[in-house]
Parts: sequence; C-alpha cells; structure tokens
Amino acid sequence: MDMVYLDNSATTKTDEKVVKEMLPYLSENYGNPSSIYKIGRENRKAIEEARQKVANALNCEENEIYFTAGGSESNNTVIRGIAYAYKEKGNHIITSKIEHPAVLETCKQLEKEGFDVTYLGVDENGFIRLEELEKAIKETTILISIMFANNEIGTIEPIKEIGEIAKKHKVFFHTDAVQAVGSLRIDVKDLGIDSLSLSAHKFYGPKGVGAFYIRKGVKFDKFIQGGHQEKNKRAGTENVAGIVGLGKAIELAYEDFDKKTEKIKQLRDYYVEQVEKRIPYIKINGDKQKRLPGNSNISFRFIEGESLLLNLDLKGICASSGSACTSGSLDPSHVLLAIGLPHEIAHGSLRISIGKRNTKEEIDYVIENLVEIVERLRNMSPLWEEFIEEEHKKEWNIQKK
Repeated sequence: MDMVYLDNSATTKTDEKVVKEMLPYLSENYGNPSSIYKIGRENRKAIEEARQKVANALNCEENEIYFTAGGSESNNTVIRGIAYAYKEKGNHIITSKIEHPAVLETCKQLEKEGFDVTYLGVDENGFIRLEELEKAIKETTILISIMFANNEIGTIEPIKEIGEIAKKHKVFFHTDAVQAVGSLRIDVKDLGIDSLSLSAHKFYGPKGVGAFYIRKGVKFDKFIQGGHQEKNKRAGTENVAGIVGLGKAIELAYEDFDKKTEKIKQLRDYYVEQVEKRIPYIKINGDKQKRLPGNSNISFRFIEGESLLLNLDLKGICASSGSACTSGSLDPSHVLLAIGLPHEIAHGSLRISIGKRNTKEEIDYVIENLVEIVERLRNMSPLWEEFIEEEHKKEWNIQKK
C-alpha cells in the first residue's frame, strides 16, 4: 500500500463535496462580505447560511455562533474574553491538566496577568473527578474550561454533569470540543454548555477556519481589534471560502452519522483486539468504552515512540505519538504523565485515529507491520534484553520450587 492514513485526530482530508462547495468563493465569488453591492451581499448570505448549519449541528441559535481561524483562536477568544469581561466578579478559572496547549497556555498567560487558575488532576483513564471539581469552586470562580474529549487518549469527559455543577454554582462552562464535533452528537442546551470551540479540519473541512458557540447573554471581550465583523467581536475580513467549507463539512458530518460511527468503532475495536492478541507487554491508555470512536492510544513497553513512528512511516503508515501540536518535543506527553504513566512507558505510546475512509484491509496491513516492527525494535533494546533475562530467572526459580 502506498499510504495508510491513521492520524485523523491531527487532521482529516477535506471532503470532495466540501471542496466543491468552496471553489466558487475562491474564484468568481470574490466580493467582500462587508460590501453593500450584490457580489458582497451574496458572500454575506453564504456566511450566514454556514452559521445556521453550525447552529443546527449544536442545537443553538444562529446568533450564538462566531467564526474564527481555528480551534486555538476559539479557545483563546472565549477563555480570555470571559475572564476579562467578568474580572470584576472574580478571577478564578478551573481547567484540567490534560487540556490542549491552546487552553493550558492561555490559562498560564492569564495567571501572569493576575488570574487564579486551578488545574484539576485526572484518574488513570483521564476522567476529571466531579467531587474535586465541585470542591475547587470558590466565590471568585467565573469559568470552568474542561475539554469534551481528549485529543490523545480519546476519553470523553462527563460533560453533562460538569454543566450541572457549573449551573448550580452560577459559573460559566466552556468546553474545547475540537476533537468531539463531528465524532459525537452534541446538544449544547441539553449538556448545559455555555461556550464551545470547534475546528473544521477535524471533521473533513478545510484548515485555518473554526468557530465557537457562546450562549446568548454571556459577555466576552473581543480578542482581535479592528473592524466590526462577526457582530463586532472578531475583526478582520471573513475567510468566506473556509467558512462555507466549515458549514458544508459539519452538515455532512451528521448525515448517516450512526452508520459511519459504527463502522469506525468496529475498525478501532478490531485493531485493539488484534494488537492485544499479538503483541505482549502493552498498555491501552484511556477508557475502553467512553472514548472517541476512532481513537486508540497504546503504550508499547521497551520502545521509543519516535522509532516506532519512523518505522511505520517507512511502510507508508501515518500515525502519531501524541498531539500534533506537541510532536516537536521529545518530552513525554503531558496527558500520559497526568494519567500516571512513568516516563519510559509514556515515551512508547502510539496513537492511531481511524476515519471514515479507512478500511479493514488497511488495518490488517498496519497490524502485520506493527507486529514485525515492535519485535525488531525490542530485540535492539538493552532494556528488553534485561527484562527477558529477569523473566527467565523468575521462571527458573518457580520451576525449582
């Protein structure tokens, strides 16, 4: 096989139907949406139609959706925007240790600016503890920001329960749903979500465009100064083609949703089952049930993740050892450390994320190569050699007894 792409959590291939929808706005429909003449008005209409599609997917109102350049900008805008809009009420924010850097770095910056941030720990499967969340709330707490589903280990947090706790204490609840939108059904009203971030390229839309939902009545300061676009909250001429693509992509994501999701889950479960059966000394990271349908994160003992990825790449297999945003670092994943993995095991993790285009034949190809690569890399490892010697000694001692 030329290439097997199993890194859909990092990005997805833009759907052909999405590209087709976008093309006119990259050529003949070039008007500025803020203009009053026809070509501008038509582009304004296209933006509003896309806004309605996003609102339909989340079960919210059209005027509660704002377009951005992606999930990171959405997270920054909402967290900083709410923090500064309500700083007279309080300065305390609650988040978790396994958030995406777009949330963690924003919170760290806010700490430098005088805000108080609590970083909740998680259990061995990556779930926050609801009792700890409630205990962390103070009179000065203004915002809780907990991700919907983790980008590395796939764990889906107890979002509805978090929403109920936030409402009970009159605290705003934001969720980074970049990994969840398109993979899970989301009803912001039912779940008690006050704000939510999303990014088009995670559900077969274009890169460089995202959005956020913020409940009507929740104030937030604008993040980018300039013109009056996006209801005077996000300055800058709109990326019309990208927004149109986002709207089409989110619409397509929820067509035949159950059928597509079930196929992805079956492939994921088959992969995990085969790896468990054929490769010893592994650890599955994240909850086995409450996780994103296409996500698998497995640690292979006595192996470096970088070597594993490079060897898979030589076979045309695209996977990941963690978040694409942190892959430039040789440090172990902050998520895997937060769930209690020691450094040496966290280093040997492999994340595969299955998408709607993947097939069983591709998964079989990956498994065959993975078995061979793991065995070869372990045979080159002095740690593996020491471990096998120790195991033989234990076996010999048991036989002597």
